[in-house]
Amino acid sequence: MNRVSRHPMRRIVAAGLALVLVVGWFVVRLVDIQVVRAAELNEASQDVRSETRVIYGERGAIVDADGTVLAESVMRYNITLSPKQALATRSFERGTGDDAVDVTLDEALGELGDVLGRSAGELRTQIEGELAKDPGADFSYVAKRVDTDVYERVKALRIPFVYSEEAPGRRYPNGAVAGNLLGFVTDEGEAGAGLEYSEDACLASEDGEMTWLHSLKDWVAIPGSEVVNTSAHDGGDLQLTIDADLQYFVQRIAAARVAETGADWATVTVMEAKTGKLLAVADVPTVDPNSPSSVDATDRGSRAFSAPFEPGSTFKALTSASVIDAGKGSPTSGVTADYRYLPPNGANINDSHYHGPTNYTMTGMLIDSSNTAMSMFGEQVGDEQRYQDMLDFGLGAESEVGFAGEEPGDLHGGPENWDNQTKYATMFGQGLTTTAIQITSAYQALANGGVRMPVSLVEGCRQSDGTVTEVPSDEGRRVVSEKAADQTSQMLEQVYLHGWLADQWEIPGYRVAAKTGTAQVPDGNGGYQSGYLVSVSGFAPADDPEFVVSVSIMNPVKMNSSAASAPVFQQVMSQVLKKYRTVPSGAQAPELPATW
Repeated sequence: MNRVSRHPMRRIVAAGLALVLVVGWFVVRLVDIQVVRAAELNEASQDVRSETRVIYGERGAIVDADGTVLAESVMRYNITLSPKQALATRSFERGTGDDAVDVTLDEALGELGDVLGRSAGELRTQIEGELAKDPGADFSYVAKRVDTDVYERVKALRIPFVYSEEAPGRRYPNGAVAGNLLGFVTDEGEAGAGLEYSEDACLASEDGEMTWLHSLKDWVAIPGSEVVNTSAHDGGDLQLTIDADLQYFVQRIAAARVAETGADWATVTVMEAKTGKLLAVADVPTVDPNSPSSVDATDRGSRAFSAPFEPGSTFKALTSASVIDAGKGSPTSGVTADYRYLPPNGANINDSHYHGPTNYTMTGMLIDSSNTAMSMFGEQVGDEQRYQDMLDFGLGAESEVGFAGEEPGDLHGGPENWDNQTKYATMFGQGLTTTAIQITSAYQALANGGVRMPVSLVEGCRQSDGTVTEVPSDEGRRVVSEKAADQTSQMLEQVYLHGWLADQWEIPGYRVAAKTGTAQVPDGNGGYQSGYLVSVSGFAPADDPEFVVSVSIMNPVKMNSSAASAPVFQQVMSQVLKKYRTVPSGAQAPELPATW
């Protein structure tokens, strides 16, 4: 009994001794850390630093209607160095064993400069300048946003005082194709213009954050020290209605014509007649978003959206549709118009060419583009009704696209603000301003049986989680009756067949409805610029419209008439009809009399 009872006591004593030893060990370690080795450990801790680093989310891509990438995110790198460490480094050893070589500071700076396109002397001056401002300077940029190739070449130099940091960038693989639409992202990663700016809510990413420990001696991260504080989130991909191949073709044609005629600029738009979707919006000059500073600031946006102009005679088609819709005329209705018309209110209207009294039908008025005859037809409709039709055609307001920098045009506040001259001038496209997009949209309404569809440039946004946000569909809004639209279309066919440019814009096999315009451009100070803006707008096939094309060319000094824009219309419309395999027209256009 006594022998058995002694075992529990031995275990208690053993446990007590173990506890005393453990406590003693902690006391010894505490004294060692806080007293004996305090100075040593404090010095060592200075060689380790906690660093916060951004986890970059990826900005979404911009793609065309078929998924062709027009804008994408890429990783760039900032190359940095420590001035303090650089000047303290007289030389360093590169390599190991028998392959090790000594590299001096000047040699290292020379190698670095060769990669970055800078001289060794320039780099040394930068280092000395930073240290002059702050003797403890530990950070300085030597190159920003270099590509992966340059980054890898710098890394291969293994210079101990040279480091790098990630800097997300933007790449536009098709260069200037749709550049004026895409816009660009600044060096700071901010949306700068165009769709990059107006659709930033879709494209923008959210950065995260992580912390990690590294040694100040070699800047190497201590394994296992990384902690993610906030996760990053990628932006959504933006899908456009634009066809990149067609966009390239249209830009090339427009650029060639600008060069040929000595024009200041040009815009060409292509729209689906039944949907309002934009297939191409070309601006010349254009911008390569990879290098936006390479062109003037005035050429970095889209003039199709942002450069209002007096549309001139292309507007007569809209007024004609209003007259027919109001029951005040038809393609065969007639007036007798002279070269000059002096209405009772005191206005003074002239045609662009002299002629005596002419018995014009409304069709003949459009063929000869008579301002005086248009005024006689237009005055039969009240100003309020004409103004309402303008609004319904989409004039005087920004389009549904909401493009960055888009202008609404100017209808001068409506009839209550129109003087006697403006009352008539607005009938034939003067005394008001529109954008190329607005005129294209108005012709879309005529081509679509009088129903205007919302202008569309964006199909939708695909978020990083796979969800798709589509642009809300709209059935459109009726502007004029189907009868008015169809009869206006038939008159525009006669312009195409019998107008003075008939031999320059012929597209064999297809019925085409089109109208030219030549207009002055406001200078913003109550006057006009010296040059003219010449234009053509139309649609095809006229018997079943599929596509609308609008061309505007500013100040073609070598050919200052609509003849400058007609070949562009012909080439672009021909390409569109061919590309989309549009069925040729059947019966010929009905003939309408030009005079009575």
